[in-house]
Amino acid sequence: MFCFEFKKKNPNMASPLTLAFVGDAIWEIYVRSRIIEEYPDMPVNKLHRNAVRFVKADRQCIALNALTDSLSEDEMSAYKRGRNANPHTVAKHASVSDYRHATGFEALLGYVYMKNDAERLNELMEKAYNAVIEQAE
Repeated sequence: MFCFEFKKKNPNMASPLTLAFVGDAIWEIYVRSRIIEEYPDMPVNKLHRNAVRFVKADRQCIALNALTDSLSEDEMSAYKRGRNANPHTVAKHASVSDYRHATGFEALLGYVYMKNDAERLNELMEKAYNAVIEQAE
């Protein structure tokens, strides 16, 4: 799905919050792309409301839980680095626990993206996306 190759930094050397920053953007693009594929004629405000369902911290926790059993040691380490990072912001609409796990989920995606492993990134995001949908039903 992603054609941009990341060339600048080794993901193991990136800060966990940098990984989360990248992962947040990757997840948002993936979710928006999927929603547009599924509902090409939906009005933009409804597209946005649909996307929000997937990017909220509690939903990212659901997504993460669907992935944990299939993560490699390096991927789990990236998740834990993100989860344990000390962000200088406070979640407005999420518990501290959900916010930390969501940051870990985003760090995981950022890590895999920065490794330039598009196949694995798409595999993880597909599984995560489907887990959120299943939980909503």
